[in-house]
Amino acid sequence: MNTCKDLIVWQKSMKLFVEVYKLVKLLPKEETYALSDQMRRAVVSIPSNIAEGFGRNSTREYIQFLSIARGSCFELDTQIQGCLLIEYFTEKNAKVSLDLLDEIGRMLSAMINKLKSNH
Repeated sequence: MNTCKDLIVWQKSMKLFVEVYKLVKLLPKEETYALSDQMRRAVVSIPSNIAEGFGRNSTREYIQFLSIARGSCFELDTQIQGCLLIEYFTEKNAKVSLDLLDEIGRMLSAMINKLKSNH
């Protein structure tokens, strides 16, 4: 691997980035500076922390940044689930994002576990 862009988990997190930015456009105007900002911050955090961890010089730091990215997945999932509950989104609107979140979360967990076992 030469760059973080070679990581499938980073590539998928960038797809999620695009999907969530599409989703937040469905939110009502009163959520422009609240929920939509929070969701955008969470989704930006995922590939950003994968990239930052990749660029660090230690396995310990890499694990830490992957863990932060994984936490952001849980945060974003909670926000999307809330939007489903209050019917800002439909299951159909949110499906791609939720599927990507699930996959990215599993990939991050596997990476973290592998790095911990090799460390």
